[in-house]
Amino acid sequence: MKKKIIVLAGDGIGPEIMESGLRVLSAVEPQCTHEFEIQKYPFGGAGIDAAGSPLPIETLAACQQADAILLGAIGGPKWDKEIDTPEKGLLALRKTLKLFANIRPVAVSATLAPRSPLKPEIIAGTDLVIVRELSSGIYFGEPRELTATMAYDTARYQKNEIEQILHTAFKIAQGRRKQVTSVDKANVLASSKLWRATAEEVSKAYPDCQLNHQYVDSAAMKLIQRPTDFDVIVTDNLFGDILSDEASVLPGTLGVLPSASHSSDGPSLYEPIHGSAPDIAGQGLANPMSMILSIAMMLRQSFAEEHAAQLIEKACDQVLAQGIATSDLGGTASTTEFTAAVIQMCQMISATTTII
Repeated sequence: MKKKIIVLAGDGIGPEIMESGLRVLSAVEPQCTHEFEIQKYPFGGAGIDAAGSPLPIETLAACQQADAILLGAIGGPKWDKEIDTPEKGLLALRKTLKLFANIRPVAVSATLAPRSPLKPEIIAGTDLVIVRELSSGIYFGEPRELTATMAYDTARYQKNEIEQILHTAFKIAQGRRKQVTSVDKANVLASSKLWRATAEEVSKAYPDCQLNHQYVDSAAMKLIQRPTDFDVIVTDNLFGDILSDEASVLPGTLGVLPSASHSSDGPSLYEPIHGSAPDIAGQGLANPMSMILSIAMMLRQSFAEEHAAQLIEKACDQVLAQGIATSDLGGTASTTEFTAAVIQMCQMISATTTII
């Protein structure tokens, strides 16, 4: 069966790492039960340059008809003074597609552990997932205002929005260690008080899982002190944005972590967690691993291609174990050299072993 993947390469290093990801996807496609139709559209700064909008009408229409969406990275100084910035295009895409759940797994393998800024005894065994509410909260709340002397934003949540993201977190936890940490600021914020009360209610539907609460400042501290204590972290849009970026440095670089954004009934979007890094764009320095692993997430979560997903993940880990890495991990490999090594490893593993 053929599946349509919409590709939004974006800006900065986005096109480079997207090309790497698509090369790996093509290499493992023979191992898949699906065929993939790739369609490319401008988005972000590239959308502004091509059509005067970070989210051109044609791009949005294609995304709405997709089976999955791949995003490289967006933004850069070139578009900072635009009224509709690349970032506004991303917020609009999330809102239109109702991408309410951002899923960021953070696992530190034995290969990556030596590259972490944390001590080995602290980081060893880290394996957690951050579930961030993505379509509401302070980023979307109204009213908001900015003047020369005063500004305010509104952190607004409806109970059903909180329930939706909490159900997502508990279902993920059921397939893991069955521990959910709900992060809020319920000692200060009204929205967090509703969040905490709703978490207690939703938890009753999952008696096999354990729920605990953390204030966001405490969670930020413990994420560095004892990351192995966490299994599934669920939190609102603002706190999730901050905590997931904090957690992303645990493996030593932003360049190795993927993410997925899910809707309840539409296509999911997969992307690296890092930005567009315009300062290194076009130099062959970008680490494509986060894009490659985002494709593995897509294969698993949108297309149930578990074999191909595991093949990619195992190949990335073994390539790193051989000492082949980009400069952000202390290596000398270029973007294309690392990608070629992953493809070669996929072929070797596929020819000699069975992924289970």
